[in-house]
Amino acid sequence: MAQPSSAGPGPATQPISVPSTHPPGGQAGAQAGIEAAYRKWGIKPLATPPLPPATKPTGHPAAGGRVPVISEIPTKKKIVFLTFDDGAEKDPKFVTMMRELKIPFTMFLTDSAIRSDYGYFTELQRLGAGVGNHTLTHPNLRALAATAQKHEICGQQEKLKDRYGTVPRLFRPPYGNWNEDTRAAAASCGVEAIVLWRESMQITNMQYQRADKKLQPGDIILAHFRGPSELKGTTMTGMTANLLRRIQEQGFAVARLEDYL
Repeated sequence: MAQPSSAGPGPATQPISVPSTHPPGGQAGAQAGIEAAYRKWGIKPLATPPLPPATKPTGHPAAGGRVPVISEIPTKKKIVFLTFDDGAEKDPKFVTMMRELKIPFTMFLTDSAIRSDYGYFTELQRLGAGVGNHTLTHPNLRALAATAQKHEICGQQEKLKDRYGTVPRLFRPPYGNWNEDTRAAAASCGVEAIVLWRESMQITNMQYQRADKKLQPGDIILAHFRGPSELKGTTMTGMTANLLRRIQEQGFAVARLEDYL
């Protein structure tokens, strides 16, 4: 586990560099390097994601001015979106893995989980990972009064802004539990969307919400910053490799959530 870092606010999030659909000849070496990186981690290369849309898809209007709640992005392209929650595990090998594989993902961070090493997540942000809000202390929001929900969400907005240099646009409620007070609190804190999920990664496979147990275009996938104690001996990089295998087997690419939402 990484040692605590005193790193200050990180740079504004930049998109992770991924190969273009038609890379020029000068990028042939870079492409070969990415393929070698996949081999190093024992997985096959994923499909190349399409270029981001010039205009972000619609389909999740906030009825009555409320913050929309989404589980997938409206698209027909075979792309999915990776998200990692909490922040308890701070495996330096995961930073190496993401740097080498250049996989885009979004982090939904809880202050009580990340405060022992804020700098670890600065490293991931510098790779292009998005920073989202996952409350201060990871409570069941449905069990809290409106004022307490607002404290959990707005308080984390401020902490993430101070540490990572930008106010999060996206929020994920712990356990996926929310109510109308949650939507009102999120809106008052500057959140633009509440992000849920369609699949959640366990250790070797995904847990699906749909009966056909298949990925669908635009699905959002939930994983966690977890280590061997919670993964029955599997490391976070091992879990992530299994996740990427499941995506590759179904012929999907991984796109950056913030490019579509």
